[in-house]
Amino acid sequence: MTIDDNACYRALSARDSRFDGLYFTGVRTTGIYCRPVCTAKTPARSSCRFFASAALAEQAGFRPCLRCRPELAPGHSPVDSTRTLARAAAARIEAGALNDGESLESLAGSLRISSRQLRRAMRRELGVSPVELAQTCRLLLARRLIADSRLPLVQVAFAAGFESVRRFNAAFRSHYRLTPTTMRRASGGGNAVGENLRLLLGYRPPLAWNALLRFLAARAIAGVECVTADAYHRTVAIGKHRGWLSVRQFSEKNQLVVELAPSLAPVLPQVLARLRSLFDVDARPDVIAMHLAADERLAAAVRREPGLRVPGAFDGFELSWRAVLGQQVSVRGASTLAARLAERLGEPIATSLPCLNRLTPPPAAIAAARTSTISGIGLPSARAETLRGLAKAVERGTISFEPGVDPAETEDSLLQLAGIGPWTAAYIAMRGLHWPDAFPVGDLGLVKASGLSKRKLIEATELWRPWRAYAAMHLWETLHDGNVRSTTA
Repeated sequence: MTIDDNACYRALSARDSRFDGLYFTGVRTTGIYCRPVCTAKTPARSSCRFFASAALAEQAGFRPCLRCRPELAPGHSPVDSTRTLARAAAARIEAGALNDGESLESLAGSLRISSRQLRRAMRRELGVSPVELAQTCRLLLARRLIADSRLPLVQVAFAAGFESVRRFNAAFRSHYRLTPTTMRRASGGGNAVGENLRLLLGYRPPLAWNALLRFLAARAIAGVECVTADAYHRTVAIGKHRGWLSVRQFSEKNQLVVELAPSLAPVLPQVLARLRSLFDVDARPDVIAMHLAADERLAAAVRREPGLRVPGAFDGFELSWRAVLGQQVSVRGASTLAARLAERLGEPIATSLPCLNRLTPPPAAIAAARTSTISGIGLPSARAETLRGLAKAVERGTISFEPGVDPAETEDSLLQLAGIGPWTAAYIAMRGLHWPDAFPVGDLGLVKASGLSKRKLIEATELWRPWRAYAAMHLWETLHDGNVRSTTA
């Protein structure tokens, strides 16, 4: 992230954890410097100075805050850099990385550190061990399943990630001083949709639900995804588990209602984490809109669509190959190509929804396919090779879309692949990595919507930091007639 004082102050006001470790705030009136996520009262803009590192803040005479402890900030702190990896590990644990028989050693190995280093780093960074964090996540998910579903308690135990019912019951007695059965009675029995699971995701209002569905509908991969009048549907493949899901808005309660096939119960943590990213439920629409509306170029668009979100990705690899297909073609053309690729390389699946019959092609399927097989969907051979190169990089682990990866490093890795340029990398960072300051400046739709030249548009985006991705969404929303020839994948 470029250190821009005004952009830093806006991120500070929102306490957006995605900026933690990217800069530090020195407060002149107190002589203290803090992380962007500090819970202290937000200081006045005139009292703030911003620094790229804690070392620079201390060099300028500021003392570290005792509340947010800048020495624990990920990435740019003057302490062991494995704390950045500890944050990434925490995000993966919350998404179920230590469930379903996965070991701490395998998680640490995926982060290229030892399990001992990971335990030490997480203890210093978060105050808990990886196992303790995983246990808390399991308990919180189990409480949700007990309250929101009619899933039998034995299945709740395994869906939440517990290895046995005995451990499930013991954890509840230890932490909550009651049994799961008692909690189920108190909750009123939960909800169900036939035999399917039903869970709720809360969001901060407002939410431009119709605009979000319209964006996803235009880019849906036929067979893998579909959008109806009020809902988003897709197939799911996580590990050995297969199924489908549907998401609708419950606007009266500021919640999204998620209906899932029972077969996805064992991977609920992963599914819910992916849906939070896909629907951007953790955004602060009030703070973001207040800033963007201050620019006259965006003011009308922001007023027209309050609560506009940046759709993330349910599957980061799927989003990346979809972005490659979207290079130099229209949105509609890219969707056609994506449907053909899914039909050719995706695994068939039977669901209760007629529009869903394919799983998204995994990296292994695309990497193993011949160039002629991929180009047969209507692609130039060079672009087919780009898809295969991307799939191989993901298979090798040189490119990852796991929670907590560094957006800048991933963009750099993407740019090393033949056939992937700045627009594609920025678009993947924007949606696949859910980076709020990403902006694909080469997009023809953005140039058309802004009414500016590419050079002028780049200059204008500096005023929109650190939420340039939301600015891009507002500009694209003005072009939703679908007739613009755009590289918007």
